[in-house]
Amino acid sequence: MSSSVGPTATPPAGPRAGAARAPRNKGWVSGMVLFAGVVMLVNGILEVFHGIMAIAEDDVFVSTPRYVFRFDLTGWGWIHLVIGALVALVGFFVIQGAAWARIAGIFLASLSLIGSFLALPYYPLWALVIIALDVFVIWALCVYRED
Repeated sequence: MSSSVGPTATPPAGPRAGAARAPRNKGWVSGMVLFAGVVMLVNGILEVFHGIMAIAEDDVFVSTPRYVFRFDLTGWGWIHLVIGALVALVGFFVIQGAAWARIAGIFLASLSLIGSFLALPYYPLWALVIIALDVFVIWALCVYRED
């Protein structure tokens, strides 16, 4: 009769006492955060241009008279300009690796997403592209964990 408790028993699988702990991040996650920072930087700059377009020339945008969320396009342009500048600035700090920038990036990308949703009737295709980019940025910044 043999017992599995003796010296021939196989030790349980798992990390050894002296072995280094495996990192929680894989390379692609860190790369995705870098990519999210670049997307934020570019998206912010494009939103600044979007805001300038709305401030300078209201007739560039489609006018929807019966839209529930109707705004003055000049005021709306200033909102896009400010949010875009903040997104670009925080995107720069996400690229630099600042931990606070990831939290601020999630918040600003959420604001940008809501703003783009509200701007759907004025510039629909552009708003959908920005919404998709903002969703990706939020996801990439949320899944990142420090090693």
